[in-house]
Amino acid sequence: MTTSHATNEPPAGPAVSGDSEVHYAGLLEVAARIRDRELTPVELTEALLARIEQIDPTVGGYATVTADTAITQARTAEADMQAGRYRGPLHGVPIAVKDNIFTAGVVTAAGSTIHSDHVPSYDSTVVQRLAEAGAILLGKLQLTEGAFAEHHSSVTPPRNPWNPGYWSGASSSGSGVAVAAGLGFGALGTDTGGSIRYPSAANGVTGIKPTWGRVSRHGVFALAASLDHVGPMARSAADAGAILGAIAGADPRDPTAQAVPVPDYLAGLDASVGDLRVGVDRSYNETGVDSETIRMLDEVVAVLRHMGVTIVEVTLAGATAINALWPRYAGVETALAHHETFPSRASEYNPVDTPGSIAGLIALGHTVSGTELMRAHHQRLAFTSGLTHTMRDVDVLLVPVQPTTSLTLAQKDSLYADAEALTDFLRFVTPFDMSGNPTITLPGGFGEDGMPLGFQFAGRAFDEELLIRLGDAYQRETDWHLRHPEL
Repeated sequence: MTTSHATNEPPAGPAVSGDSEVHYAGLLEVAARIRDRELTPVELTEALLARIEQIDPTVGGYATVTADTAITQARTAEADMQAGRYRGPLHGVPIAVKDNIFTAGVVTAAGSTIHSDHVPSYDSTVVQRLAEAGAILLGKLQLTEGAFAEHHSSVTPPRNPWNPGYWSGASSSGSGVAVAAGLGFGALGTDTGGSIRYPSAANGVTGIKPTWGRVSRHGVFALAASLDHVGPMARSAADAGAILGAIAGADPRDPTAQAVPVPDYLAGLDASVGDLRVGVDRSYNETGVDSETIRMLDEVVAVLRHMGVTIVEVTLAGATAINALWPRYAGVETALAHHETFPSRASEYNPVDTPGSIAGLIALGHTVSGTELMRAHHQRLAFTSGLTHTMRDVDVLLVPVQPTTSLTLAQKDSLYADAEALTDFLRFVTPFDMSGNPTITLPGGFGEDGMPLGFQFAGRAFDEELLIRLGDAYQRETDWHLRHPEL
């Protein structure tokens, strides 16, 4: 595969017949054309399946393609629309989900061999809700083993469509790759320690890690239950907001899914953001961070000020300390999630001493005492409370996704081999998994190597609406989210 380069022109509007760029259009753009009957769900689905067949062998985003299901759902969507039954912006739109999310009758392997023959008898709540919204399921997207750091040795990792020599992110690698490569108009990922945010940044797409409890986890393989989040990845904040609106909300099958009203995330996008206050902790954001990432953040601040947003200097107390606790805290919960298969089937996992292996995380979890875990839990509660206090004075925080620009595969391997360096690399993502606060990751430019750069806004609990509105406003002022690899 040759190296891909950014194109400075926005994607052409879709017109399936003879238009090679249909796959790079936005979700809401194709939704509008479907609603107006300028194109049909069947045409669109057939076009995406054809592209997957052509392109996915090169990038490897999919674990399973559900072509027959997709065509059946597309025909149903088309019949519904012809009968005047329009369900909303996802109706007739092809998307895909991460392969740790249960799909009835379709293998859900979670990037592992221990679940390679696992065929759920039911859909997860999020897949059920996507179906109720009329979305078309193209298939299941590849991920790292058990949704931790490294891919299982039996899995060929998805390749970054901008340049295959670079990391595609973890753990929702296939989700980021598929959206960036035009193999679906959106995807679901999961995030326990940056697993929506890293692939979004690495592949130049938009991702939302919702508030913990905003989206049901019923029918999703756990990594660390109290840290796991399910959320959308798409080409824009508005597109991701449309998906979140379909999957969010209380669920009697998941008592941790909170009974908090789900707003219409698209209704207020035209509202001004000029009254917003964005907090920036420059010491936290810039210490040990490379110059290109700092430059990107400075450019984001300039755009925000141009939009009338007020920048407020804040101190994000305790974030570094809470990040240092994440591996052991997550390790205990991961050990619990895998108690039926580890150590009894340890030989089927990547070896414990493999850098970035989930077996290593489980083994770490087994070394943590109850006293140590409870001490970490108390620090987690204190950090969450302190973050709530900090955000009384600001609406949103501006934070990097990672301390460096895009990683080459060699740099990724070196990072994984150094536990201390890997923990440091996590420092901008794990605090918001520990607190449960929502974040939105947005494309923020390109590095000197031509690879995408990303940043995140973090918000108050259950205030995804504001993050989506601010993200959409930023994307109206910039065109980074419109650029795509040439495949």
